[in-house]
Amino acid sequence: MEQRNSQVETSISVTVMKKSICLYFEVNQPTRLRTYRFFDIGKDSHYYDDFACRTNIHKASANCYLPMNNLLLNAINESNGAFKLAFSMPGTVIEQLDRYEPAVIDGFRKLAGSGSVEFLCETYFHSLASVASEHEFAHQVEKHRKILNDYFGVKPETFRNTDLIYSDNIGEQVHKLGFNAILVEGAKHVLGWKSPNYLYTHDTIDSLKLLMRNYSLSDDLALRFNDRNWNEWPLTAQKYLDWIKASEGEIVNLFMDYETFNASAGNGIMEFMKDFIARAVADPEIEFVTPAQAVRNFKAVDSISVMQPESWSKEERDLSAWLGNELQQEAFNKLYGLAENLYVLNREDLWMDFGRLQESEMLYYMSTKYFSGKNAVQGVSPYDTPFEAFINYMNVLSDFIIRVNNALEEM
Repeated sequence: MEQRNSQVETSISVTVMKKSICLYFEVNQPTRLRTYRFFDIGKDSHYYDDFACRTNIHKASANCYLPMNNLLLNAINESNGAFKLAFSMPGTVIEQLDRYEPAVIDGFRKLAGSGSVEFLCETYFHSLASVASEHEFAHQVEKHRKILNDYFGVKPETFRNTDLIYSDNIGEQVHKLGFNAILVEGAKHVLGWKSPNYLYTHDTIDSLKLLMRNYSLSDDLALRFNDRNWNEWPLTAQKYLDWIKASEGEIVNLFMDYETFNASAGNGIMEFMKDFIARAVADPEIEFVTPAQAVRNFKAVDSISVMQPESWSKEERDLSAWLGNELQQEAFNKLYGLAENLYVLNREDLWMDFGRLQESEMLYYMSTKYFSGKNAVQGVSPYDTPFEAFINYMNVLSDFIIRVNNALEEM
């Protein structure tokens, strides 16, 4: 029987539809606040830990950005452009890289010039402006558009919001700003029985296409690759490619943090990535596409409605990582309550501090959801506790409010 099936298969010409892989990386390094004490309020308005910012950028560049940029550019060249991918990075990260690691900027410029890399638009400050202020959201998007064009000579076609935060309302805002495609988390509570491996549209705007993250396959790399207790460890490039090929649908959207690929981890993930790209490019059933190409190549199969904002954060896939407790909500409301006065003042120095204080990590460090009593927010926070993060932030915000009020009095 097996021999007869094999003979039949070889005698019939079958057109094999290629499965597309849409690979996207988030590049982000948050601005760090210095230890700002109560007695600094009203006396010292320098809020940032420049040493920590510089150290973090140097470390990320050495361990990820420089070697991975070279690996990806080589893969593009060796494949004659068949390998494609996308990046997003906030304006604040571009600023820091330009200041501390210009070689990384040069690397991204080479990737941009390859013709195989798409740079996505997002909020300039990696903020939650999309759920706070439509005006501020639009301001940051336009500011980010400009810096992408200034540094990399690109005009972004696709939008990616902070941590894939999305709702029907946010989709409407994004569409008003001229985008016809947005990256979205393929959360179960949103998709239900549907697969993330198809193109969808906004619930009421057919021209706004949604690329849904396949969180299972994405997290196999981003979260589970180094987990020796995982029943699929060790993950090989061929095994991962086979999973992608066996998955339902037309396009597999793999979205993850760029620093998933860390040379200092010693887990072989960079070697894995090089092998995976080579195998996928050589496979006649696989092709790589950028988000913009995916939108052009496929027809949407259905619309998706997201009434409440979702994100790619943790299992909940909501905003609770940033706005889940009273500390976070107080800081959020107090900060965005200043927006109207800032529009009146229209001072660049105040605008820049206002923007940096919006960075989502500022609120994330205050989260009590993942606080074990020993390590704040799963070890990613520079603070020992969420309460220390809140106190430090509110001290800074108190000084910023004084500056705003003083500027109003001087008008």
